[in-house]
Amino acid sequence: MTSSKKKMSTNFIYFFGALGGLLFGYDTGVISGAMLFIGAELGIKAGSFEDGFITASVLLGAILGAAIIGPLSDKLGRKKLLLTSAVIFFVGALGSGFAPDYAVLVSSRVLLGIAVGGASALIPTYLAELAPAEKRGGIGTLFQLMIMTGIFLAYVSNEWLSPKGMFGLSPAVGWRWMLALAAVPAALLFLGGLFLPESPRFLVKTGRNDDARNVLLQINSNDNAVDEELEDIKLQASIPSGGFKELFGTMARPVLIMALGLAIFQQVMGCNTVLYYAPKIFISAGFSEHFALQSHIVIGLFNVIVTAIAVKIMDKIDRKKMLTYGAIGMGASLLVMSTAMLVLKAGNGNLGSWICVIALTLYIAFFSATWGPVMWVMIGEAFPLNIRGLGNSFGAVINWAANFGVSQTFPMLLIAFTPAHAVNAEGQGIAKLFIVYGILCFVAIWFIAKFTIETRNRTLESLEADLRSRAHAKGHVEAGEPGTF
Repeated sequence: MTSSKKKMSTNFIYFFGALGGLLFGYDTGVISGAMLFIGAELGIKAGSFEDGFITASVLLGAILGAAIIGPLSDKLGRKKLLLTSAVIFFVGALGSGFAPDYAVLVSSRVLLGIAVGGASALIPTYLAELAPAEKRGGIGTLFQLMIMTGIFLAYVSNEWLSPKGMFGLSPAVGWRWMLALAAVPAALLFLGGLFLPESPRFLVKTGRNDDARNVLLQINSNDNAVDEELEDIKLQASIPSGGFKELFGTMARPVLIMALGLAIFQQVMGCNTVLYYAPKIFISAGFSEHFALQSHIVIGLFNVIVTAIAVKIMDKIDRKKMLTYGAIGMGASLLVMSTAMLVLKAGNGNLGSWICVIALTLYIAFFSATWGPVMWVMIGEAFPLNIRGLGNSFGAVINWAANFGVSQTFPMLLIAFTPAHAVNAEGQGIAKLFIVYGILCFVAIWFIAKFTIETRNRTLESLEADLRSRAHAKGHVEAGEPGTF
């Protein structure tokens, strides 16, 4: 029970509320460096299904985790599921680091994925429900900041624990430490999570109105504003919890279409392919393995800075504008990188190679400042309260399914796009494949204009009221849907 007599720091609440994002980022980013050494020890052929599945296995688990944990949070509460995710992160990290063979490694990565997927469905909802409307974008973006910080730390560990890194570990040992170190922030998440408050929306749904008011007072000291918000929450919470009928019903349909489109486009624009395979891209551009890992650190740090800036501006620029500008920047960066590899014949550290590095860095920066955080923020805040956990879970499932599809097919598509017997053949294959991703960035602009709903500076309750009004205006609200009382 949260007590108003013991006022908790909002910075503490938001930091530990978003900390699961750090594990999300570390566990998805660390594999890019570890994969340089895992294959040789476990006898995995480059470009094989097994090679791709080591990366994709965590995504498969993420689909399962997002499908399970989101709906469960509507029944058991956000806090309990956050603590559960921390335990799964801890076990999965140690299992990956100490895996004796391929089967145990993949199984542990799937387990990690369950926690990653659960965090992706749970944390944006939790932060959106705790944040005041005027700060919700920035606070929601903390999740992406944590993701990018986790990726940066993964890049640091990849370089430091590599054979030529600071600690100079052997290839057979270094990758194990890379994967196992994720257990440390997992333990911190669990310990900090013990002191976090429950979501006030969930507390009202379960009849604990006094506790909900105390939590709201933690984040807003204005009693009148808290009482007004509490009454709005009570009104929305009086609507019975919904299921798939309500999720696919006419009232929620605009949000559902928006969530599905944003979740899919975020992946098919190539974001995680770049994050997972950046070292291989650098090597194909003519740089050494050690340079690739060091460059990863610089890119990771740059992206943490860019995402921190996004936290500051998120509530000052419309979400739709950020998505549009991001798609333009990402698409242009990929096309420039592909042109450098094809026309300037990037290789051996020449001009084309450096253009590739700069374009790749700009691509990830545009992603980190726009599509990375905005997609999760918008999905976390747009669904009606009675299906918010289910809706966010469904969006996360689609996102991870798209992520799995893109990541699993990347090595095979790379082989298909790579010309036989050409100089720097793999580099040409990467360039051709990324042209496709670049084109999809511009297709995303059409989707933004046609199907997204602006959510900046609006309370969660006003967004839901607007959906209900639209449904009533069209005369399509069916009995039992959340548009009726």
